[in-house]
Amino acid sequence: MKPYAAVAIVCFFLAMPILTGQALGRELTLMTHDSFSMSESVLEDFKTAVGADITVLRSGDAGQALNKAILSKNNPMADLFFGVDNTFIGRALDNDIFMAYTPKGFEDINTTLLLDGENRLIPVDFGDVCLNYDIKWFKAKHLALPAGLEDLIRPEYKDLTVVQNPATSSPGLAFLLTTISRFGENEYISFWQKLKANGVMVVNSWQEAYWGQFTAASKGERPIVVSYASSPAAEVFYADPKPDTAPTGIIIGNRSAFRQIEFAGILKNSANTDLAKKAMDFLLSNKFQEDIPLQMFVFPASTKARLPEVFLKHVKITDAPASLPADDIRQNRDKWIREWTETLLR
Repeated sequence: MKPYAAVAIVCFFLAMPILTGQALGRELTLMTHDSFSMSESVLEDFKTAVGADITVLRSGDAGQALNKAILSKNNPMADLFFGVDNTFIGRALDNDIFMAYTPKGFEDINTTLLLDGENRLIPVDFGDVCLNYDIKWFKAKHLALPAGLEDLIRPEYKDLTVVQNPATSSPGLAFLLTTISRFGENEYISFWQKLKANGVMVVNSWQEAYWGQFTAASKGERPIVVSYASSPAAEVFYADPKPDTAPTGIIIGNRSAFRQIEFAGILKNSANTDLAKKAMDFLLSNKFQEDIPLQMFVFPASTKARLPEVFLKHVKITDAPASLPADDIRQNRDKWIREWTETLLR
Protein backbone atom coordinates (compact mmCIF):
# COMPACT_ATOMS: atom_id res chain seq x y z
CA MET A 1 0.00 0.00 0.00
CA LYS A 2 2.57 2.58 0.95
CA PRO A 3 6.16 3.59 0.30
CA TYR A 4 5.20 2.26 1.88
CA ALA A 5 2.25 2.50 4.45
CA ALA A 6 2.02 3.93 3.01
CA VAL A 7 2.46 6.57 5.39
CA ALA A 8 5.20 5.54 7.85
CA ILE A 9 7.39 8.54 7.33
CA VAL A 10 10.41 7.58 9.41
CA CYS A 11 10.18 3.80 9.46
CA PHE A 12 11.95 2.90 6.22
CA PHE A 13 15.07 1.79 8.07
CA LEU A 14 13.13 -1.07 9.63
CA ALA A 15 13.65 -3.38 6.69
CA MET A 16 14.77 -6.57 8.42
CA PRO A 17 12.87 -9.46 9.98
CA ILE A 18 12.47 -9.16 13.77
CA LEU A 19 12.58 -12.08 16.17
CA THR A 20 11.24 -10.92 19.49
CA GLY A 21 12.15 -11.76 23.04
CA GLN A 22 12.91 -15.05 24.68
CA ALA A 23 12.15 -18.17 22.64
CA LEU A 24 8.69 -19.57 23.37
CA GLY A 25 8.95 -22.81 21.41
CA ARG A 26 6.68 -21.79 18.54
CA GLU A 27 6.98 -19.04 15.95
CA LEU A 28 4.48 -16.96 13.97
CA THR A 29 5.65 -15.22 10.80
CA LEU A 30 3.94 -12.00 9.75
CA MET A 31 4.60 -11.05 6.13
CA THR A 32 4.23 -7.36 5.35
CA HIS A 33 5.56 -4.35 3.45
CA ASP A 34 8.72 -2.46 4.37
CA SER A 35 6.88 0.41 6.09
CA PHE A 36 5.20 -1.75 8.72
CA SER A 37 6.04 -0.66 12.24
CA MET A 38 4.90 -1.13 15.82
CA SER A 39 6.40 0.05 19.07
CA GLU A 40 8.67 -2.30 21.01
CA SER A 41 6.25 -2.58 23.93
CA VAL A 42 3.36 -3.47 21.63
CA LEU A 43 5.56 -6.01 19.85
CA GLU A 44 6.18 -7.71 23.19
CA ASP A 45 2.45 -7.65 23.94
CA PHE A 46 1.85 -9.17 20.50
CA LYS A 47 4.16 -12.04 21.32
CA THR A 48 2.43 -12.63 24.65
CA ALA A 49 -1.06 -12.51 23.12
CA VAL A 50 -0.12 -15.04 20.43
CA GLY A 51 1.95 -17.19 22.75
CA ALA A 52 4.85 -17.48 20.33
CA ASP A 53 7.88 -15.70 18.99
CA ILE A 54 7.04 -13.23 16.20
CA THR A 55 9.04 -12.83 13.01
CA VAL A 56 8.11 -9.75 10.97
CA LEU A 57 9.06 -10.55 7.38
CA ARG A 58 9.30 -7.27 5.43
CA SER A 59 9.07 -8.08 1.74
CA GLY A 60 9.28 -4.86 -0.29
CA ASP A 61 6.41 -2.51 -1.04
CA ALA A 62 2.82 -3.71 -0.74
CA GLY A 63 2.62 -4.94 -4.35
CA GLN A 64 5.92 -6.78 -4.17
CA ALA A 65 5.00 -8.41 -0.87
CA LEU A 66 1.64 -9.56 -2.20
CA ASN A 67 3.25 -11.01 -5.32
CA LYS A 68 5.63 -13.02 -3.15
CA ALA A 69 2.71 -14.32 -1.11
CA ILE A 70 0.86 -15.35 -4.27
CA LEU A 71 3.87 -17.10 -5.78
CA SER A 72 4.47 -19.06 -2.57
CA LYS A 73 0.81 -19.84 -1.78
CA ASN A 74 1.26 -23.62 -1.90
CA ASN A 75 4.12 -23.39 0.57
CA PRO A 76 3.58 -20.02 2.28
CA MET A 77 6.49 -18.00 3.60
CA ALA A 78 4.35 -16.73 6.49
CA ASP A 79 1.22 -17.39 8.52
CA LEU A 80 -0.31 -13.95 8.35
CA PHE A 81 -0.17 -11.13 5.80
CA PHE A 82 -0.54 -7.44 6.64
CA GLY A 83 -0.71 -4.70 4.04
CA VAL A 84 -3.03 -5.63 1.17
CA ASP A 85 -4.75 -2.36 0.31
CA ASN A 86 -7.90 -1.58 -1.63
CA THR A 87 -5.95 -1.10 -4.86
CA PHE A 88 -4.75 -4.74 -4.66
CA ILE A 89 -7.61 -6.47 -2.83
CA GLY A 90 -9.08 -7.84 -6.05
CA ARG A 91 -5.79 -9.48 -7.04
CA ALA A 92 -5.40 -10.94 -3.56
CA LEU A 93 -8.88 -12.45 -3.48
CA ASP A 94 -8.71 -13.70 -7.07
CA ASN A 95 -5.63 -15.73 -6.16
CA ASP A 96 -7.45 -17.33 -3.21
CA ILE A 97 -4.54 -17.15 -0.77
CA PHE A 98 -6.48 -16.15 2.37
CA MET A 99 -8.80 -18.13 4.64
CA ALA A 100 -11.96 -16.69 6.16
CA TYR A 101 -11.81 -15.63 9.80
CA THR A 102 -13.82 -13.12 11.83
CA PRO A 103 -11.52 -11.84 14.58
CA LYS A 104 -12.41 -10.44 17.96
CA GLY A 105 -13.07 -6.72 17.65
CA PHE A 106 -14.58 -7.11 14.18
CA GLU A 107 -17.80 -5.48 15.37
CA ASP A 108 -15.87 -2.28 16.19
CA ILE A 109 -14.50 -1.78 12.67
CA ASN A 110 -15.71 1.27 10.77
CA THR A 111 -18.20 -0.41 8.43
CA THR A 112 -17.27 1.84 5.48
CA LEU A 113 -13.93 0.03 5.37
CA LEU A 114 -15.35 -3.48 4.87
CA LEU A 115 -14.80 -4.69 1.31
CA ASP A 116 -14.72 -8.49 1.61
CA GLY A 117 -18.04 -10.05 2.56
CA GLU A 118 -16.37 -13.37 3.37
CA ASN A 119 -13.93 -11.85 5.89
CA ARG A 120 -10.83 -13.24 4.27
CA LEU A 121 -9.27 -9.77 4.44
CA ILE A 122 -10.02 -7.62 7.47
CA PRO A 123 -9.51 -3.82 7.59
CA VAL A 124 -6.79 -2.75 10.03
CA ASP A 125 -6.12 0.90 9.15
CA PHE A 126 -6.82 3.60 6.57
CA GLY A 127 -5.44 6.91 5.34
CA ASP A 128 -6.10 9.54 2.70
CA VAL A 129 -3.63 10.19 -0.13
CA CYS A 130 -3.87 13.80 -1.25
CA LEU A 131 -1.96 16.89 -2.32
CA ASN A 132 0.24 18.50 0.35
CA TYR A 133 1.54 22.05 0.03
CA ASP A 134 4.24 24.21 1.60
CA ILE A 135 2.42 26.95 3.54
CA LYS A 136 5.47 29.23 3.89
CA TRP A 137 6.28 29.02 0.17
CA PHE A 138 2.79 30.05 -0.93
CA LYS A 139 2.69 32.92 1.55
CA ALA A 140 6.07 34.19 0.39
CA LYS A 141 4.94 34.11 -3.26
CA HIS A 142 1.53 35.65 -2.44
CA LEU A 143 -0.02 32.87 -4.49
CA ALA A 144 -3.47 31.50 -3.75
CA LEU A 145 -3.62 27.85 -2.80
CA PRO A 146 -5.04 25.41 -5.34
CA ALA A 147 -8.56 24.42 -4.32
CA GLY A 148 -8.58 21.09 -6.13
CA LEU A 149 -7.06 18.98 -8.85
CA GLU A 150 -8.30 21.23 -11.65
CA ASP A 151 -6.18 24.14 -10.42
CA LEU A 152 -2.94 22.22 -11.01
CA ILE A 153 -3.20 22.81 -14.76
CA ARG A 154 -3.57 26.60 -14.43
CA PRO A 155 -0.58 28.70 -15.63
CA GLU A 156 0.19 30.11 -12.17
CA TYR A 157 0.91 26.58 -10.91
CA LYS A 158 3.32 25.66 -13.70
CA ASP A 159 6.34 23.62 -12.52
CA LEU A 160 5.06 23.47 -8.92
CA THR A 161 3.88 19.87 -8.54
CA VAL A 162 5.71 16.59 -8.02
CA VAL A 163 3.93 13.23 -8.17
CA GLN A 164 4.95 9.58 -7.98
CA ASN A 165 4.93 7.02 -10.78
CA PRO A 166 1.88 4.77 -10.19
CA ALA A 167 3.80 1.78 -11.55
CA THR A 168 6.38 2.03 -8.75
CA SER A 169 4.66 3.89 -5.92
CA SER A 170 1.58 3.18 -3.83
CA PRO A 171 0.65 6.85 -3.30
CA GLY A 172 1.35 7.40 -6.99
CA LEU A 173 -1.19 4.72 -7.85
CA ALA A 174 -3.68 6.16 -5.36
CA PHE A 175 -3.31 9.60 -6.94
CA LEU A 176 -3.82 8.16 -10.42
CA LEU A 177 -7.02 6.51 -9.18
CA THR A 178 -8.05 9.84 -7.66
CA THR A 179 -7.90 11.46 -11.09
CA ILE A 180 -9.85 8.61 -12.68
CA SER A 181 -12.52 8.89 -9.99
CA ARG A 182 -12.66 12.66 -10.32
CA PHE A 183 -12.62 13.05 -14.11
CA GLY A 184 -13.84 9.67 -15.34
CA GLU A 185 -12.15 7.02 -17.45
CA ASN A 186 -12.77 9.00 -20.65
CA GLU A 187 -11.32 12.29 -19.40
CA TYR A 188 -8.54 11.52 -16.92
CA ILE A 189 -5.87 11.20 -19.63
CA SER A 190 -6.79 14.66 -20.89
CA PHE A 191 -6.18 16.01 -17.39
CA TRP A 192 -2.77 14.30 -17.24
CA GLN A 193 -1.82 15.63 -20.67
CA LYS A 194 -2.55 19.16 -19.45
CA LEU A 195 -0.70 18.50 -16.22
CA LYS A 196 2.33 17.31 -18.19
CA ALA A 197 2.19 20.45 -20.32
CA ASN A 198 2.11 22.46 -17.09
CA GLY A 199 5.40 21.00 -15.93
CA VAL A 200 4.47 18.23 -13.49
CA MET A 201 7.50 16.30 -12.24
CA VAL A 202 7.28 12.50 -11.97
CA VAL A 203 9.58 10.52 -9.64
CA ASN A 204 9.59 6.86 -8.68
CA SER A 205 8.91 6.94 -4.95
CA TRP A 206 7.25 8.83 -2.12
CA GLN A 207 10.65 9.32 -0.47
CA GLU A 208 12.12 10.88 -3.60
CA ALA A 209 9.14 13.19 -4.02
CA TYR A 210 8.72 14.27 -0.39
CA TRP A 211 12.29 14.28 0.89
CA GLY A 212 13.94 15.08 -2.43
CA GLN A 213 11.72 17.59 -4.25
CA PHE A 214 9.17 19.06 -1.82
CA THR A 215 10.21 22.54 -0.66
CA ALA A 216 8.88 22.06 2.87
CA ALA A 217 10.97 18.95 3.50
CA SER A 218 14.03 19.33 1.28
CA LYS A 219 16.05 21.68 -0.88
CA GLY A 220 13.77 20.87 -3.79
CA GLU A 221 11.78 23.39 -5.77
CA ARG A 222 8.29 21.85 -5.78
CA PRO A 223 5.84 23.27 -3.19
CA ILE A 224 3.06 20.77 -4.06
CA VAL A 225 3.51 17.03 -3.55
CA VAL A 226 1.36 13.91 -3.44
CA SER A 227 1.51 12.60 0.12
CA TYR A 228 -0.90 11.85 2.95
CA ALA A 229 -3.49 13.79 4.92
CA SER A 230 -1.54 12.79 8.04
CA SER A 231 1.78 14.21 6.81
CA PRO A 232 1.24 17.59 8.58
CA ALA A 233 0.90 15.73 11.89
CA ALA A 234 4.13 13.87 11.21
CA GLU A 235 5.90 17.16 10.46
CA VAL A 236 4.82 18.47 13.87
CA PHE A 237 5.48 15.23 15.76
CA TYR A 238 9.06 14.86 14.56
CA ALA A 239 9.99 18.54 14.73
CA ASP A 240 12.29 19.79 17.49
CA PRO A 241 11.11 22.13 18.83
CA LYS A 242 7.52 21.29 17.97
CA PRO A 243 5.63 24.11 16.21
CA ASP A 244 2.13 25.16 17.21
CA THR A 245 0.95 24.77 13.64
CA ALA A 246 2.03 22.42 10.88
CA PRO A 247 4.31 23.82 8.16
CA THR A 248 2.35 21.95 5.50
CA GLY A 249 -1.29 21.84 4.50
CA ILE A 250 -3.50 19.43 2.58
CA ILE A 251 -6.07 19.61 -0.19
CA ILE A 252 -8.87 17.13 0.41
CA GLY A 253 -12.02 18.81 -0.92
CA ASN A 254 -13.75 18.26 -4.23
CA ARG A 255 -12.95 14.50 -4.30
CA SER A 256 -9.24 15.20 -4.46
CA ALA A 257 -8.20 12.61 -1.85
CA PHE A 258 -8.18 8.83 -2.25
CA ARG A 259 -8.84 6.63 0.77
CA GLN A 260 -6.38 3.76 1.11
CA ILE A 261 -7.50 0.90 3.34
CA GLU A 262 -5.03 -1.70 4.60
CA PHE A 263 -6.14 -5.25 5.30
CA ALA A 264 -4.71 -8.29 7.03
CA GLY A 265 -5.54 -11.95 6.54
CA ILE A 266 -4.49 -15.49 7.43
CA LEU A 267 -2.62 -17.25 4.63
CA LYS A 268 -4.05 -20.56 3.53
CA ASN A 269 -1.82 -23.58 4.11
CA SER A 270 -0.23 -21.89 7.12
CA ALA A 271 1.24 -24.38 9.55
CA ASN A 272 0.16 -22.15 12.46
CA THR A 273 -3.46 -21.28 11.82
CA ASP A 274 -4.27 -21.29 15.54
CA LEU A 275 -1.54 -18.72 16.20
CA ALA A 276 -2.57 -16.67 13.18
CA LYS A 277 -6.13 -16.36 14.52
CA LYS A 278 -4.77 -15.00 17.81
CA ALA A 279 -2.61 -12.59 15.82
CA MET A 280 -5.63 -11.33 13.88
CA ASP A 281 -7.43 -10.75 17.17
CA PHE A 282 -4.48 -8.71 18.39
CA LEU A 283 -4.37 -6.53 15.26
CA LEU A 284 -7.88 -5.30 16.12
CA SER A 285 -7.17 -4.87 19.83
CA ASN A 286 -6.99 -1.37 21.28
CA LYS A 287 -3.35 -2.04 22.16
CA PHE A 288 -2.37 -2.36 18.50
CA GLN A 289 -4.99 -0.05 17.01
CA GLU A 290 -3.93 2.86 19.23
CA ASP A 291 -0.29 2.23 18.34
CA ILE A 292 -0.96 2.63 14.60
CA PRO A 293 -1.18 6.44 14.24
CA LEU A 294 2.27 7.33 15.58
CA GLN A 295 3.95 4.27 14.09
CA MET A 296 2.59 4.32 10.53
CA PHE A 297 0.75 7.68 10.45
CA VAL A 298 -2.55 6.26 9.35
CA PHE A 299 -5.88 5.90 11.15
CA PRO A 300 -7.00 2.81 13.08
CA ALA A 301 -9.89 0.85 11.62
CA SER A 302 -11.50 0.40 15.03
CA THR A 303 -14.00 3.05 16.07
CA LYS A 304 -13.05 2.45 19.71
CA ALA A 305 -9.37 3.34 19.31
CA ARG A 306 -8.36 6.74 20.68
CA LEU A 307 -6.32 9.08 18.52
CA PRO A 308 -3.18 10.86 19.78
CA GLU A 309 -3.39 14.61 20.36
CA VAL A 310 -1.18 15.44 17.37
CA PHE A 311 -3.70 13.69 15.10
CA LEU A 312 -6.67 15.42 16.71
CA LYS A 313 -5.02 18.82 16.26
CA HIS A 314 -3.24 18.55 12.92
CA VAL A 315 -4.99 15.90 10.79
CA LYS A 316 -8.12 16.26 8.73
CA ILE A 317 -9.70 13.53 6.67
CA THR A 318 -12.14 14.04 3.86
CA ASP A 319 -15.78 13.13 4.33
CA ALA A 320 -16.12 12.60 0.57
CA PRO A 321 -13.06 10.71 -0.69
CA ALA A 322 -12.48 9.76 -4.29
CA SER A 323 -13.30 6.11 -4.76
CA LEU A 324 -13.56 3.38 -7.36
CA PRO A 325 -15.12 -0.07 -7.05
CA ALA A 326 -12.55 -2.74 -6.21
CA ASP A 327 -13.69 -4.77 -9.24
CA ASP A 328 -13.01 -1.80 -11.55
CA ILE A 329 -9.53 -1.39 -10.09
CA ARG A 330 -8.79 -5.10 -10.44
CA GLN A 331 -9.96 -5.24 -14.05
CA ASN A 332 -8.39 -1.98 -15.23
CA ARG A 333 -5.37 -1.22 -13.03
CA ASP A 334 -2.76 -2.46 -15.49
CA LYS A 335 -4.48 -0.76 -18.43
CA TRP A 336 -4.71 2.56 -16.57
CA ILE A 337 -1.04 2.41 -15.58
CA ARG A 338 -0.08 1.59 -19.16
CA GLU A 339 -2.14 4.52 -20.49
CA TRP A 340 -0.62 6.83 -17.89
CA THR A 341 2.91 5.66 -18.77
CA GLU A 342 2.35 6.22 -22.47
CA THR A 343 1.06 9.73 -21.76
CA LEU A 344 3.55 10.94 -19.16
CA LEU A 345 6.79 9.09 -19.80
CA ARG A 346 6.96 8.90 -23.61
